[in-house]
Amino acid sequence: MLQATAPRSMPVQKSIVLENIDWTTYSQLLHAFGRYPGIRLTYDRGQLEIMSPILRHDRDSRFLMRLIEALTEELDLPLLPGGSTTLRRRVHQQGGEPDECFWIANAARMAGRQRIDLRRDPPPDLAVEVDVSRSSLDRMGIFATLGIPEIWRLQGNKLTFHVRSADGKYRRAARSQSFPQISPTDLMPFIQAARKDGDQNPLLRRFRKWVQGK
Repeated sequence: MLQATAPRSMPVQKSIVLENIDWTTYSQLLHAFGRYPGIRLTYDRGQLEIMSPILRHDRDSRFLMRLIEALTEELDLPLLPGGSTTLRRRVHQQGGEPDECFWIANAARMAGRQRIDLRRDPPPDLAVEVDVSRSSLDRMGIFATLGIPEIWRLQGNKLTFHVRSADGKYRRAARSQSFPQISPTDLMPFIQAARKDGDQNPLLRRFRKWVQGK
């Protein structure tokens, strides 16, 4: 049996890619690193990337999480946050952990679930990916294979929405599939303001008023 000890911390935004890792070893490493939520594992048919995000990465992803929570509350939509839960399918030999994920249309189907099994459960309706430094693996391709219908991708000062089409690939979208009222240009000023503000709560109140007016 594989014996693995996760480090207490990894260097800032450090990533390594291991080759020729089988599914069993990947599963064991998920268990070994499970006590260290700041470390992300991405698996793609034998390649395993281990990454530790930096503060700006987490700050952006968590602010987007707060925007999504506010949107569902103001628009009276269901919501079940999934955080960076591991999504994987052995049949595809792929797995990954989005920065944030959410069940919205399918929230009721996840009621009472303590673990997700994509053989039985729906994938999250929406996931957030923040790219401070690019992954060595095709995370978008992995999430498309796992069936996530929509990805919000933040790259620096550019936010884009990606919707999974019938051919199983993502296409850029002018509007969110989960929130048709919302475009990337609507959200980017709030994201930029959040990077400067020490207290995000007043900004969230302004955002809620903006949604109510819209």
